[in-house]
Amino acid sequence: MALHRTRLYLITPPELDPAAFSPLLDAALAAGDVACLQLRLKGASDDAIRKATSVLMPVAHRHNVAFLMNDRADLAKELDCDGVHIGQEDGTLADARRLLGKERIVGVTCHASRDLGFEAAEGGADYVAFGAFFQSATKPDPKGQADIDLVADWTSHVTVPCVAIGGITPANCGPLVEAGADFLAVSGAVWNDPKGPAAAVKAFIAAISAHKPR
Repeated sequence: MALHRTRLYLITPPELDPAAFSPLLDAALAAGDVACLQLRLKGASDDAIRKATSVLMPVAHRHNVAFLMNDRADLAKELDCDGVHIGQEDGTLADARRLLGKERIVGVTCHASRDLGFEAAEGGADYVAFGAFFQSATKPDPKGQADIDLVADWTSHVTVPCVAIGGITPANCGPLVEAGADFLAVSGAVWNDPKGPAAAVKAFIAAISAHKPR
């Protein structure tokens, strides 16, 4: 049986210039194992999202990284993305699945709630996202901070993968890796790293490798 390993799940900055961001993304994805890239442009126009997708999705695919759309299952379908991530207020899992079919990824935000996680898992989500685990400017969560024990309990009893999100850095990710998180969703800790995104990805990979699931 293959050993469990935690993988990175990158989320784009909330605002970006696709042409300027593209080489940064390329360098980050070349620096280590990344499973997914979520395009998260809150407040951007549909045309701006279309433009960003046309530039950035090919970069992700060159590195065999899944390209997910935040919130908008309709645009994910229109633009032929690999899937969508939806929040609790961004449409329903059932509607997203009807739009995208069984072959594409549908992930669901579940905050710090096991009940929301179970509901999403039973509804056919491909993954559930729990958080925020730490203070985060990118992902402030009014629903309350999630406890790392939530991840350990989830991965011990449920086969649907879980994503940990919210304020995660190479310095604090160890307990989440040890708890069995399938993915670490990160944004600012990569794109705002003073040494650059590629160095940040390498630091995350090293930190993940230094910890093993309990």
